Amino acid sequence: MLGWARGRRRTLPTLLLAVVVLLAGPGCVPVGAGGGGGDGKPRDGAPPGPFGAYVGYGSEGVRRLSELDRWLGPATPRVGHAYLPGDRWFNIEGGTNDLEHWAKWRKARADRLFVLNVPMLERSEAHLPDSFVRRELRTGADGAYDGHFRKLARRLVSLGVPDTVLVIGWEMNGITYQHRCGPDPDAWKAYWVRIVTAMRSVGGQRFRFEFAPNRGRDAIPWPKCYPGDRYVDVIGMDAYDQPHGMSFAEQRDEPYGLTEHVRFARRHGKPIAYPEWGLFRNGDNPAYIRGMLTWFARHRPLYQTISDYCPHGVWWCSGNPRSSAEYRRLMTGPFD
Repeated sequence: MLGWARGRRRTLPTLLLAVVVLLAGPGCVPVGAGGGGGDGKPRDGAPPGPFGAYVGYGSEGVRRLSELDRWLGPATPRVGHAYLPGDRWFNIEGGTNDLEHWAKWRKARADRLFVLNVPMLERSEAHLPDSFVRRELRTGADGAYDGHFRKLARRLVSLGVPDTVLVIGWEMNGITYQHRCGPDPDAWKAYWVRIVTAMRSVGGQRFRFEFAPNRGRDAIPWPKCYPGDRYVDVIGMDAYDQPHGMSFAEQRDEPYGLTEHVRFARRHGKPIAYPEWGLFRNGDNPAYIRGMLTWFARHRPLYQTISDYCPHGVWWCSGNPRSSAEYRRLMTGPFD
């Protein structure tokens, strides 16, 4: 979740969030077994899976990719991640020029991947009442907004990025966004199906659609929002170091936590991903960084991207020196 309601990050007026990640191999593996030996631990020297960091948005974010690359040394950024602004339909349709910067970056190398978060409704952070959200979800489920998503699909295809991974209506199990699921889960799922169907109808597209709730129960158990295997290609999760005092093991094992996420994806035959993660309520916490990177090394998500600004980050944010050292050590050296 962008989480301005929780004080997690600032509002950005244009296309948000440049993130870079390395592509990996299989994205869906048994819990505790992926990328490791028989004891479920990562093999000696195995990298902690695909990685990335929020480093800015628009052209500034693209520019920072090379700086992140220099800091990490052997890492080579291969995936860009951005957010469409959810203030009005024009921006959700991809009307900003920022998509052109990302399309140019993506096409510069054949092995790159572009990931784009897409709001389901305009005024996405207006904190409107549940009754209004319910009406909007039902309106979307009836097909009134299909045209906006066809426009976005045509825009991406015309820019030469028809294989974009689209994170639709992220953190739907929370309360931050107007595209939240809680007010009417059935309408939310029906609206997701309309969006995916509309975008898949555009010629030349090869999109993958990602379902990405918050870790934990939040306002509603996220499996109640799952729209069905036919309309989901990747099952992601946003997983920050919160609440205060919760250890990584508790985050892993809580209801609807990291373990249940991997098991759910395995049951549905989908790769996993972690579009957002980072430090938060527990401050400069290298144990959390180590726990998350070990988790990625075991389970090999399609991609994982740390939100690298304060208070979450380890590179662009200078406020977490112990976590920064641990992150860089595990990302660039033998994994132990």
